[in-house]
Formats: sequence, structure tokens, C-alpha cells
Amino acid sequence: MKRTDIAIMAAVIGIVVMMVVPMNTMLLDVLLIINLFVSMTVLLVAMSTSEPLDFSIFPSLLLITTLYRLALNISSMRLILSQHNAGEVIHTFGSFVIKGNIVIGFIVFAILAIIQFIVITKGAERVAEVAARFTLDAMPGKQIAIDADLNAGLITEQDARNRRIAIEREADFYGAMDGASKFVKGDAIAAILIIIVNTIGGFIIGMAMNGMSWQEAAHTYTVLSVGDGLVSQIPALLLSTATALMVTRAASEVNLGQDVIQQVFSQPTSLYVVAGAISLLGIFTPISIFVTFPVAGVAAFMGWRRQQRQAAEVEEKKQEEVRAQSDKTKKPESVLSMLGVDPIEFEFGYALIPLVDSKQGGDLLDRVVMIRRQLALELGMVIPVIRLRDNVELRPSEYAIKIRGIQVAGGDLMMGHWLAMSPGTDDPAVVGIPTEEPTFGLPAVWVDSGMRLRAEAAGYTVVDLPTVVATHITEVLKSHVHELLGRQETKTLIDHIQTSAPAVVDDLIPNLLTLGQVQKVLANLLEEKVSIRDLVTILETLADAGNVTKDTDVLTEQVRQALSRQICHQFSIPGEPLSVITLAPAMEEQIQASLVQQDGGPAFIGIDPTEAQKIYRRLREETDKMSAAGKTPVLLAHPQLRLPLRRWLTRFIPELVVLSYNELDPTIEVESGGVVNL
Repeated sequence: MKRTDIAIMAAVIGIVVMMVVPMNTMLLDVLLIINLFVSMTVLLVAMSTSEPLDFSIFPSLLLITTLYRLALNISSMRLILSQHNAGEVIHTFGSFVIKGNIVIGFIVFAILAIIQFIVITKGAERVAEVAARFTLDAMPGKQIAIDADLNAGLITEQDARNRRIAIEREADFYGAMDGASKFVKGDAIAAILIIIVNTIGGFIIGMAMNGMSWQEAAHTYTVLSVGDGLVSQIPALLLSTATALMVTRAASEVNLGQDVIQQVFSQPTSLYVVAGAISLLGIFTPISIFVTFPVAGVAAFMGWRRQQRQAAEVEEKKQEEVRAQSDKTKKPESVLSMLGVDPIEFEFGYALIPLVDSKQGGDLLDRVVMIRRQLALELGMVIPVIRLRDNVELRPSEYAIKIRGIQVAGGDLMMGHWLAMSPGTDDPAVVGIPTEEPTFGLPAVWVDSGMRLRAEAAGYTVVDLPTVVATHITEVLKSHVHELLGRQETKTLIDHIQTSAPAVVDDLIPNLLTLGQVQKVLANLLEEKVSIRDLVTILETLADAGNVTKDTDVLTEQVRQALSRQICHQFSIPGEPLSVITLAPAMEEQIQASLVQQDGGPAFIGIDPTEAQKIYRRLREETDKMSAAGKTPVLLAHPQLRLPLRRWLTRFIPELVVLSYNELDPTIEVESGGVVNL
């Protein structure tokens, strides 16, 4: 690699030296052939490249080749004017190609210059400019798309990083191509000026210094100038074409040859029509059929071959599908692939497809991404990818939310309507279809667009369908988030923490606790909606308590006490005291006396069912009072009773938060919100 770098550096320095130091005709011939070789190679590489970034060196290479060609022009001009001999290559182009006819030479050169400068160079310059502008404008949208795919779990961090690098390289490439196209334009102008200078200068030098007649000077120097122009213009034309190909192949995924076959000659019917039209041209016009019929025959043969190939491809595809289906039914592992279930699924009827399809204006997928981000901030856990799919077994307007393959929630929506929830007092002027809000079970009505503004003016809470679904998904995930935290998810969280706090992880796992025990503690916290985002504090507490006990319930209570500030702030209103419900001493003693401790199992409350119903009823009354006041219902209990009480009450009053005295933050003011007694 070092030798290659040195060789490239020496070549660039040599190009600059060529402009100053004279050279002999044989060396110039070799360098001109090398110029032709490099130009052809660059053109063929540009045609074979499927991705522009695969040839990202092209702008720099274009600059070097342009400089090299200009250096050759200067060297050839020096030989033409000083020795009226520029080697065999230029003489051949000036005599053999144009047959010594100066007029033909000028016309050929002029046509090449027009093709390069006006047609190819102008078009390539415009395409490069537009491509650079649109690439830069599209960068923010592409970055947002990458972030959305990353948040949705469709790609990994490394994939996102690679895509961002590719976007940056693409922007740099098209920006460089925008500038490189100016090299081609300047080179085309320079070629025209050089041939004019060579012709006029040679005519003057031949007559004034070499004693030639004006006819001899005109013929000699004109032939050499035209030959020099042609031998430079052809490689320049090749590079101009390569430039145009590079900036116009952005939407392709294969090389140019495959694109031509797949896109131009992929329609047999079109080829048959063309063959018939050319045949009629030979029959009804003076054009000879010996000219038109062979071309028409080739077109018809290509159409027939393409039709045969397409039929063979369709048949082969059918056979592959049959073989694949047969292999799936034969292989025992095909049964295993059917056993997996998605952690979270959202299924919907066909009438709700517009909510999900972005082409129809649906933004539910974007909302799902935001839900996962919101829950990651609130609960400290990365929610698994939510699979969205339609289900023909559901009613058209029905949807279902599944956790590990089992439906846990669902609802019905009415397309073209809004859900209006009453503020407490119904307004007779608000007319709609009575329904029930699917998340919290509140009474509501479906209103159309005309009734929507009236409902909002009457104080109703009016939400659109995507918001209804997003709210329902969010609450369902909060209620079942502890079921989604397995050992693998716990391992991912701990691996993330290990990068910033490796000491606590190494000390805890597996020396004191196993991964399963840590996962159980985290699941216990999430089950009571306690965020595990402060994972370092949780692991530190487990490392301290793990030396004393391995009981996950006891460890959970220790962690809750360490997170007392977070828990109290989570369930209180900022700037207001924490309102709590307490048990009367007699009731607390009664519950304490009914506590049953199992051998090796959790403690539970074994109170008389009649007494239990009274306690449930009194707790429900106090809970409803606090909920009506806009506060989270919190029950304050003795530390030994907190966990058994929570498990005893969760089936009947799931929204009730149970805290112990040890979990109260000393900095938070506490006020009594009610006392439960019999």
C-alpha cells in the first residue's frame, strides 16, 4: 500500500512536471495511449457500478485525469509549434482518421465538442447540481427514518450507525460531483481554445520562422492541431459520459447492462409491435426490405425469447414454492418455527387499515414508536417490538391487543368519528352514538365532524381514533410490563449498565444473586408500576442485601425503601402533600393477626370472607373519594403488611397503591386522606 501511495503521488507530480519540461514524441505517444486507456476504463467501471458510492473516488479521479489531459495538450502544443511533429498518435488521428481533409477534421472535432459541451456536459452539470441539492434536503428525513426504525426495533445500533455513515458519504459524494462536473465543462472549453491557438500559432510560426508557404503551413499545422484536438477530445468525451452515468444512476440497484435488459427489453408485446412497425416501414416505403426485415426479425426474436424466459421463470417460481412448502411440511424444525409467539401484538380489522397505513395518512406506527420511547423513560425498560397486523377474523372496526399470543384487551372504533367523553354533565345538544371508552370504561359518544366542535365547546374531551388506540396500548403495556421482562431483557439492561458501572454488576452477578433472582425483583417493581430506570441504585441495594437473604420478596422491599424518594414523587402531585389512606389500629391488628406465613412461600392474609368484604367496601369508598379529587389513591401500611396487603387487594382494587412507613421520603409532606375502619 505504501508503494501504491508513493506511485500515485509521483504520478500527480509528474503531471505537473509535464507542463514545464519538454518531452520527445515517443514518450508523448505512450502517454496519449495511457490517457485513452484510463478514459475507457473509467467509463466501463461507471457502467458496471450499481451503487454510486462504490466508485466514490470518481470526483477526485476526474480532477486528476482532467489535469493529465491538459498537461498532454500543453506538451503536444509545444511539439507542434516547435518541431511541427507531435508523434505518431496525433499524426494518425490527423491524417488517417480524417483522411488528411482539414474541413472534415474541423467538422468532426466541432461535432465532438458540441456533443460533449452542449449535450453531455451541460446535462451532467445540471443533474449533479440537482442531485446534490436534493440529497442535502433529504438528509433530515432520512435521519428521522433511521431513528424511527431504531426505536421500533427494526434495526440495531450498528445498522443505524452504518446507515448514517452511508447518508453522510452520499451527501459528500454528490456535493463533490457537483463541483467535479465543472472540471468537465472547463475541459471542453479549453479543448476548443487549444485547437484555435494551435492552428493560428502554427500558421504564424510556420510562415514567419520556418519559411513555409501559407498553403504548406496551413495544411501542416491544421492537420496536427485537429489530430491533437481529436486525440484529446475522445478521452474527454468518454469521461464526460462517465460523469453523466454516475450522477444519473442513483435509483438503480444493479449495473447498466442488467438495467437495460430488465427494463428496456422486458416487455415482449412492445418488441412485437416494434417489429411489426419496422416491417410495415419496409413494405410501404421506398426503404429496402433487406434493411428493415433483419431489424424487425431481431426485435421479434428478442420478444419471443423474453416471453419464453418469463414463462420459464414463472414456472420455476411455482415449482420453488411447491418445493419450499413440501420441505416445510417434511422438516421437523418447521413445527418449532410455529411455536414462537410475539411478546406484543396489535391486531385490527380491515376497516382500521387507514389508521396504520402511512400512504393513507395513518400515523399509528409513529405513535407506537413514541409509546415505546415514553415507557422507556417512565419505567426504565425497553418495551419489545409491537407487531401490527390485520386479522380477517376480527370485525371490520374491531381491534385486539395481545400479550404473548393471548388477548388481554380490545375495542371497537367507528371510522370517520371522534370519541367524546362527558365532563360529568351531559349536554343534550351533543348528539352521537353511545359507547364506552375502551381504556378506562368511561361513558362516551361517537360524534361526527359536524358535532365535534359543539362537543368541544360543551366541555367534552374529544379525541381522534389514533389517540384512543395509543392510549389503550399505553395503559395495557403499563399493566402487563412485568410480564414482558424476562431473563434475556434483564441481561440486556444489565449489559447496558455494565458499561458505566461495571463494579456493582461484577460484585452482584453471579457472586450474590443469579440473573433470575434479579429479574424477579425487577418484575416485582414493575408490577406495582415502580420505575426501574435507576438501575444502578437497585443493583447497589441488591448487592448490599444479597449477603443477608436470597428471598426476592424481601429484596424487593429493600429496593423499594432505597427508592423511597422516587416512589413518593411518582405518586404525589408536585407542590402538594402526599395524601394517604390509613387503616384504623383495630383493623390493622386484625389483619396482622390473620397473617399466615407459609414454609418457603410468601405470607398471605387469611381473614374471614365476611370481614374481608367489609374491608374491601370501605377501601373502595375511600379510594373513589381520592380518585374523584384527582389524586392517586395511596394506602399507608405497616412494613410487614405492605406486600401481603398489596397482593390481597390487587384483584379487587388494582389502582390502589400500597406504601409502607419505611418508603416515605422525609422531605415530602404527608396528609391523611381518610381512615378505614369497621
